[in-house]
Amino acid sequence: MPRGDKSAYTDKQKRQARHIEESYENHGVSEKEAEKRAWATVNKESGGGNKGGSGRHK
Repeated sequence: MPRGDKSAYTDKQKRQARHIEESYENHGVSEKEAEKRAWATVNKESGGGNKGGSGRHK
C-alpha cells in the first residue's frame, strides 16, 4: 500500500476525517493543511487504518 493510500480506513474513519477537515477549513486553515490535520486526528484516535474488533483497545 503506497503512502497516503486511504483504502485501509473504514467508512466511519473517512467520514470523521471529512467532518474534521471541513471544521478546520471553516476556521481559516488551508485545504491541504486541514486534510493533513484531519487524518492525523483520525490516526491518533483510532491507531490508523482498519483496526477494529475485540482486544485492540489500550
